[in-house]
Amino acid sequence: MTEISLKDNIKNIGLPKLLAYLNQNRKTGTLEVQTPIFTKRVYLVKGDAIFASSTYEDDRLGEMLIKSGKITLDQYEKSVERLKKTGKRQGAILVDLGYITPKDLFWGVKYQVKEIIHSLFQIEDAPYEFIEGGIPTNEVITLKMSMGNLIYEGVKRIDNWTRIRNEMPAAEAIFKLSSNPATLFQDVELSEQDRKMLAMVDGTRSIKELIDSSWFGSFEAMKILYVLWSIGVVEQMKEPEEQVVQEQVIREEILQPVSASAKENSFSKRVDEIYSKLGNLSAKELLEINEDSDEDAVVRNYYRLSKEFHPDRCFSSGVSSMKDKLTAIFDAITQAYNVLQDSATFKEMTEPINLEQELQVSEIEGAEKQFIRGIEEFKKGNFWEAVDSFRGATKLQPNNSKYWSHLSLSLTKIPNGLKDAEKALFEALKIEPDKTDHYINLGMIYIKAGMKKKANSEFKKALEIDPDNPRAKRGFEKTKA
Repeated sequence: MTEISLKDNIKNIGLPKLLAYLNQNRKTGTLEVQTPIFTKRVYLVKGDAIFASSTYEDDRLGEMLIKSGKITLDQYEKSVERLKKTGKRQGAILVDLGYITPKDLFWGVKYQVKEIIHSLFQIEDAPYEFIEGGIPTNEVITLKMSMGNLIYEGVKRIDNWTRIRNEMPAAEAIFKLSSNPATLFQDVELSEQDRKMLAMVDGTRSIKELIDSSWFGSFEAMKILYVLWSIGVVEQMKEPEEQVVQEQVIREEILQPVSASAKENSFSKRVDEIYSKLGNLSAKELLEINEDSDEDAVVRNYYRLSKEFHPDRCFSSGVSSMKDKLTAIFDAITQAYNVLQDSATFKEMTEPINLEQELQVSEIEGAEKQFIRGIEEFKKGNFWEAVDSFRGATKLQPNNSKYWSHLSLSLTKIPNGLKDAEKALFEALKIEPDKTDHYINLGMIYIKAGMKKKANSEFKKALEIDPDNPRAKRGFEKTKA
């Protein structure tokens, strides 16, 4: 996929392409869009949008619940009065007052998040910035919806012919089905009309010919193509010739539902079994082929397996905890296919695919980026942001004591953070039980908490490791009974 700047103007990129890029590159961070009237933010974890916020008053939860008919104006006003007195979240207040049920609140927050994200599709000219790193971690209710469906529903709301026409390729451009399984098999609930148009995309017809051949009106046909193009299911033909086998297989797979062989229990077992063997499977084993398999079999198995183990399956199947496993399997299958495609000695490809090493390198780089951002935020005095960044680093690399130590330090700077700071240092000590600084820092936490006896014990442990450490000496003397 073409590189996209993480800081630009929406008019130069288009929100659908930007979100698709962030999703395919599995970015974690905050997408911020600013206008003179409001700022809206979308929070992503590994490419999936999980939450959104907005400074626009009409995007608040209470307003959303009024517009959707879940509460009355009187109930809204009473909840606002309580909010001003207590500072509690409005949703919790509405539940406490009995105006909505916890189930209504769950629905309302998800509805609010989707509406904020979809409203961004109406913005044609505004600066944006994607800030990589940690995101707020205090949201209990998060959105569980594929990026494909989010983009699909957002683009469906665009009714500006001029905008659609300007963002689309030229009318003479020829569309074909995408050859990328990541976009081809994403979880998107296409309408019957969308599927009929999709069936007409054959790699020979131009956009104009597709519109003229359809039984929809010109605008409706153009909009359907715009939607399919925005979510990446179709793409512009760049090569004059395409592989016949590949095109035929893609058409067969995309127009048929996911295999029914994956009932929840059996599918989960199959995922667990393959995931546990990833480091030991060769390219041939991953693609379920043998030395007698021809190119047709390789291509067919690649697309069949990519569809079966697409990471978006966690949204449609309800097994969200399996997202990381599905992602690892999907990546391994893709890498196996690329290895076989590039190999001149097809029959000799029996070595295990070393995907684990590549993923490990990626996680190390990602963790270090978040750590550096945490340091920068800490120096600026943005301690909440620093906590989020350091916590993100520990999630990617939980065996790095440096990340836990800095997380602990930043936690001591926020209200009611001492208990979590203590826990973070315990994690650091598990990794480096002989590091003096960890015991000293733990002692400082206990001093702040007014627990002099426990603090003295930690400084004593530090001195047992390093008897001449001046910080440990000072701490020990300061906390003597």
